[in-house]
Amino acid sequence: MASVCLNAEAELPARKPFYIVPTVEGLLFCDEARNDAKQVNFAQAQAGCEAKGRDGAAALNRLLDELEPGGAKGQVQVGYLLTVQLLSLYKAHGTGWVIDDKRVDGLLRMLTEVKRPVVVYLQSTHFDTQGPLPTALAKDPRNLLLYADGKPPELGYFGFAIAPFTLSTDTTLPVNVYRFDALRYLSKRLLALPAEARERIVGISLAGEAHQLYPDFENGMGRYEDIRVTDYSAASVDGFRSMLEKRFGSIEKLNAAMGFNETSFTTVPAPSKNIRKERLTRFGEHYDAWADGYLPISGWLFDPENRVSELLLYVDGQVVGPVQRGMNRLDVYRAVEEINTPNTGFRYDLDFSALPVGRHRAQVVAVSGKDRYLLAEAPFVVVGRDQATVSDGLPAGAQDLKTDGSVSRVKAFFDKVLRKLGFNRPLPSPIALPGVRSWLDMPRSLQDVYYNPLAREWNKYRDEQTLAFMTVFYNVAKDAGLPKEKLFSHQIIPRINSSWNPQLFAVDSTLQSGLPWRPGVNMYGGTTNSAWLRHFMKERQLTDYGAPEFHPQQWKQPDAAMAALREQYDAGARFISPMYFSLVPERFKTSAENGVNRMEIRPDNPKDGSDQFYKAIRDFARN
Repeated sequence: MASVCLNAEAELPARKPFYIVPTVEGLLFCDEARNDAKQVNFAQAQAGCEAKGRDGAAALNRLLDELEPGGAKGQVQVGYLLTVQLLSLYKAHGTGWVIDDKRVDGLLRMLTEVKRPVVVYLQSTHFDTQGPLPTALAKDPRNLLLYADGKPPELGYFGFAIAPFTLSTDTTLPVNVYRFDALRYLSKRLLALPAEARERIVGISLAGEAHQLYPDFENGMGRYEDIRVTDYSAASVDGFRSMLEKRFGSIEKLNAAMGFNETSFTTVPAPSKNIRKERLTRFGEHYDAWADGYLPISGWLFDPENRVSELLLYVDGQVVGPVQRGMNRLDVYRAVEEINTPNTGFRYDLDFSALPVGRHRAQVVAVSGKDRYLLAEAPFVVVGRDQATVSDGLPAGAQDLKTDGSVSRVKAFFDKVLRKLGFNRPLPSPIALPGVRSWLDMPRSLQDVYYNPLAREWNKYRDEQTLAFMTVFYNVAKDAGLPKEKLFSHQIIPRINSSWNPQLFAVDSTLQSGLPWRPGVNMYGGTTNSAWLRHFMKERQLTDYGAPEFHPQQWKQPDAAMAALREQYDAGARFISPMYFSLVPERFKTSAENGVNRMEIRPDNPKDGSDQFYKAIRDFARN
């Protein structure tokens, strides 16, 4: 893909102010501690700052003045993101917990001392774990998302503890009592600020990334084999059954729709058992990554000269439809030196629920001019509920494959099918297109899939749980008096990463049009400048949005960071929050590299293109 040269001094089209509000580590770390060489423990040093009523306002002002000298002005303005972890605001008091007013005072003092635009991030999902209250709450299973075995996920994120707090909307649960009491308290305090400080708040980001959880939080987002998901708590399973009763009306109608013989909604299972490895008492228990009837056909395509105009999916020789492409594959960008853009992913989620039992063949075909090229192919097997030997899903003349289902025999048969459909010669490989490289990640050859209609309902329900939690959080904030035009979500779009498993997250309904809050969408890698994302946002009418976490993570094209900033400016983002700057002195930082500290934005950090991002922010802000 050719580099796009952008001049930071080129005139920008007029629009409402575009706010660059970076996440800044160590906001409350004061200069007194910074300059005291005897201080060697960060937590103790910061606690000392707090005890003395000191904060990092002076250091933050110095940082922001480096990026935009003379204060925030014009169409591009630099401010900061103030993160407030709601559960961390509490301190022990007798046998209970009360909000620590002194800690809140220190946080809100930043809003009056730093006269810059600010987005206030009111966080309370799985990352709200700092302090004694979250530790105590995490010991009570009522507060947690659970796996099917009744145990909560045990997760971490590059050394940072994660608590799998529930998405339940039950306001009587202890974690929700404290969450929403703190949200109301903070709202009251924010509304009591001087008018000039309130006016500097350009957005309020709510809750944090809200989604279901899964094993290996750091690396498991692309897992398809042997998946585990949440939430199987007793209350969640009861809610699933209630949803089914409301949706179908009677157990007879559910049985007729799904081919089951359940006797009551109270005993309908929440699907959780893998038919390949676990004994089922009835088929409705089956659950795996494909049980909902969708088989991902995905991989990556690098086409630097734009020779491929379209990708098409064929199944059993018939065109199914166009394959989405240009999705984020930062892993491929990192692994292959010559690939200079992360936006190489392609994917089609094939609905196989109506396909007959038997062997089938998926082919991804690249269109270039009048020619077509076979990009990738994979035979797969739709298996019936009885797990009987498959053969009857094949076209006439293919029954000989029943006893010999080798890849070579399957390929030979379907070559005949293709010729009958007009492909008079085998499709050439894309290697005939100079510079084009590709790979098919999924499915594996002869992947077996079992459709359980109840699993599709289970995934919908888990998705609705996420939306319901975000809706309650928004309503509490709105009812507490926070201006609704400033309330943003803080959400993730798993589907923009073609290798990820969106079922693990269950967030699709939180990204639809017509929701009461303004969309806040986290953007990393190719997502920061993506034709796929532009189409996604347009299709869902998501405008006046924010990007509460933002980093291009690219270094192979020197103007990639500037192009990402210009993309968000032109698309109408209200704010982006570059992830991340730091006010923490070097002596307190770990020497071990990880996926987070690679992204520290500073002029001497070349990792993940963070130095280029620093320069782009500074140049864009000084436009």
